[in-house]
Amino acid sequence: MTIDFLPKFKKQYKRLPAKMQRQFDNRLELFLDDPSAPQLRIHPLKGNYAGYWSMNVNGDLRALYVKQGDQIIIFALIGTHSSLYGK
Repeated sequence: MTIDFLPKFKKQYKRLPAKMQRQFDNRLELFLDDPSAPQLRIHPLKGNYAGYWSMNVNGDLRALYVKQGDQIIIFALIGTHSSLYGK
């Protein structure tokens, strides 16, 4: 599986506290080992984010990605639930 990160994701990631960065790094390792792991709470999004998938990083932090085929994952955004969805 190939993983890539959009520039906006990289910028958002760098702004996260170190603890949240480590949480994402740990979740990414889990995702690479088992993309269907229940802790990740992977699900497709609708509305403005149709075509994106959401991965749970911690209770409030989400990482959004898009799939290209079966083997390419591009992480696009990372942020809190409210910062991403406005709720």
